[in-house]
Amino acid sequence: MELTLKATPRQLAFIRADADEVLFGGAAGGGKSYGQLLDTLYYAVRWPGSRQLLLRRTYPELESSLILQHLELFPPRPWYEYNVSRHVGTLQNGSKVFFGYSENEKDVRRYQSAEFDVIRFDELTHFTEYQYTYLLSRLRGTRPFPRSMKSSTNPGGAGHAWVKARFITGAEPNVPQTVPVRGGTMTRVFLPSRLTDNPALLRADPGYVDRLRALPEKEYKALLLGEWDICEGQVFAEWRNDPEHYADGAWTHVIRPFAVPGHWRIWRGFDFGYAKPFSVGWYAADPDGKCYRIHEWYGCTGEPDVGLRLTPQQIAREIHDIEHSHELLRGRQVIGVADPAIFSRSTGASVAEMMAAGPRGVLFSPGDNNRLAGKMQLHYRLAFDRNGACGLQVFDTCRQFIRTVPALTYSALRPEDVDTAQEDHIYDECRYVLMANPISPRAAVQPPALPKEDPLDLLGRHR
Repeated sequence: MELTLKATPRQLAFIRADADEVLFGGAAGGGKSYGQLLDTLYYAVRWPGSRQLLLRRTYPELESSLILQHLELFPPRPWYEYNVSRHVGTLQNGSKVFFGYSENEKDVRRYQSAEFDVIRFDELTHFTEYQYTYLLSRLRGTRPFPRSMKSSTNPGGAGHAWVKARFITGAEPNVPQTVPVRGGTMTRVFLPSRLTDNPALLRADPGYVDRLRALPEKEYKALLLGEWDICEGQVFAEWRNDPEHYADGAWTHVIRPFAVPGHWRIWRGFDFGYAKPFSVGWYAADPDGKCYRIHEWYGCTGEPDVGLRLTPQQIAREIHDIEHSHELLRGRQVIGVADPAIFSRSTGASVAEMMAAGPRGVLFSPGDNNRLAGKMQLHYRLAFDRNGACGLQVFDTCRQFIRTVPALTYSALRPEDVDTAQEDHIYDECRYVLMANPISPRAAVQPPALPKEDPLDLLGRHR
């Protein structure tokens, strides 16, 4: 069977990408899903007898996108036949293409004994990191075929933060990165997509750009420009991380560390976790009440939202040692505030009592756990004034805060609150410290726009 593919240069780059994990992501309309199907067909023809799995989060999404689209693209019988009831397509050369979905995390278990040569996630940010990493173990087999995870997505969605952390943060686009894993290394590559990568769409639907221009600012920046610094449903949309101003601190919430003056107060926020991560954050408050997050200890294994399973006593001893050795904390009086739940005595001694016991114990007072008021305190502190100053800044060494807090999205059940199914442990301990140092609301000034690539002049800078 001869195969001729009509693909854009960016789609061809995706097909030719040589890495263990590939992400084709960015602007809407970049031809990502179509590129997945082109690559699927190319691989199936190139490697007779191969097995591939294509996934969407829900079956309706799967049926209305990949299944329908692939039937238009793939060759007819006798070269290819699709079994509607089993959602499996078979090529004449013996290659198989499986179409699946994984709406809940437990759904990935249906593939527990399966073997695939390529696994493809369409709209990867709709999935959890657990679903993704679990299915990595299904890339296996005895045939000498190249194996990889190949994903496509737009920014936004519940998985925005982990996808960004895994593929985009610190990586150079289009260049495979070698990353250490347990017992070896793997390669990953991020291939950005842009609307200009799909000239056929622009020719066929010239009004598409105008419709996207009408979207709210966050949506068009994500969907038109493929920006990963924002996400759909983002709670703290004020967040701004501008490395150009780490030194002077203007119009950015992330700054370079500095020596904390001796007369500033030091606070310690704590959110307990055992199977889930715990979080300890240290904050300095200047005489005017501005807070700086200066150090952190996040009790996570490295797997998403999985705790270190340390006892309260073990955590307390490590906190004690950090405060007696770290250059920013050594010799300082530290005021501890924590989740009030650790003071419960429902099963004997409370977590707070266990952490206070012994020569290396640490003390806490109960934090105010009013969720809405605490959330508003963070909003107040993230607001910029006309000089680009704000009420909370974070040292760039506090990477877990920078990773998790800006990515928090709203709860579907409680629209005014953070979705607690996410990694909200750092956010919680931050709330306790801010509620112990409340400020009043103040007028917020919109920061100047950061310069971004804008090939279609969607932001109107050149009109």
